[in-house]
Amino acid sequence: MSTKRLSADAALSGAGKAWWQKYVSSLRYALHVIVRPFDGFWDLSRENKGSLAAANTFLVLFLLTYVLKLMYTNFQFISAPVQYINIYERCASLLLPFLILCLANWALSTLFDGKGHFKDIYIAMCYALVPYVLIQLPLILISHIISVDEGAYYSVLMSVSVIWCVFLAFIGLMQVHDYGPGKTIIFLFATIFGALVILFLILVFFSLLSDAIGYFVSLYREITFRLS
Repeated sequence: MSTKRLSADAALSGAGKAWWQKYVSSLRYALHVIVRPFDGFWDLSRENKGSLAAANTFLVLFLLTYVLKLMYTNFQFISAPVQYINIYERCASLLLPFLILCLANWALSTLFDGKGHFKDIYIAMCYALVPYVLIQLPLILISHIISVDEGAYYSVLMSVSVIWCVFLAFIGLMQVHDYGPGKTIIFLFATIFGALVILFLILVFFSLLSDAIGYFVSLYREITFRLS
């Protein structure tokens, strides 16, 4: 009995070690992806060089970097009122559109003969966020070192991080769906339109749900008032 238990524990330990090695390897592979995106994103989706755990890590780091930037960047370079910042609302304002864009991209991929699944799209988009973390996280500290006159360098690096992320997202979707540049541009416009439609339907749904709840609450109050 003890031998079987030791064998089971050894198997679990081996599986856990293999998962950890895969996770660390997929994290390191992000550095290859952001430098050589054409090869990187192709291997990310076709050769399984990435992982869902690493993608979730990059998304969390992206949200954490955004919040830290709002809270701790030197006031000379950002005008966010820290005392009024709602962290959960700020994170939701980025996370919800991000997930809707991934969903719209996956939903429209069938119409455009795309080869990517939702998991592939999500992982590629999360890996495209890596430059934002690598550049803007150190900028929080740098903002307390440089002067206002040197703020141009700060602004340039901020712009570079965003442009780099957009470029990686473009290449990532192109490689995931095996499109050409022209078709990818058209597909991106269709994705944005689809995301707006999904957002509109979500707002309509919650609006109708709110009206329905309000109706039943008022009906319940009317019934209890008449019966009392």
